[in-house]
Amino acid sequence: MRLDDLNAVDDAAAARELLRCCGSTRWAARMAAARPFHDPKALAELADRIWRDLDEVDWREAFAAHPKIGGAATSAWSAREQSGIGGAARDVIDRLAAANRDYDARFGYIFIICATGQSAADMLAALEARLGHAPDEELRIAAEEQRRITRLRLIKLLEDEAAPAPAETSRS
Repeated sequence: MRLDDLNAVDDAAAARELLRCCGSTRWAARMAAARPFHDPKALAELADRIWRDLDEVDWREAFAAHPKIGGAATSAWSAREQSGIGGAARDVIDRLAAANRDYDARFGYIFIICATGQSAADMLAALEARLGHAPDEELRIAAEEQRRITRLRLIKLLEDEAAPAPAETSRS
């Protein structure tokens, strides 16, 4: 999808495409309503501003759209992002699974990390370290990780040749 394509579709179609980047429906709706985007940099800066203006409920909704680190991927993007898990030793995978359970029990949402370029051992170390954070501190860290993921996925959205073609409707 090109930026012009994203600008040309109706709000509902744009929001659906943007939800691929961030699972917050409010974020996607606000982004869709803010079009047209003049360039990718403006798109990314607006994405950051809207993300930071959202509430905890919206952040948690976005977190819930992700698979657990080491779990089954829910999209080709998440599979590529978590490719560092591939080939990890069984004990690392088992420790990730246990730490994921502990994290969810402690904070009430899945562990969010911008996994691109990180090994399973790196993600495990971050997960274990973040288990010691206070809930408010961890929520801010998780939200920042989601912001980073969203930035990367926006780039993928605009570059992804395998993305479905936008609907032939005009923006409303």
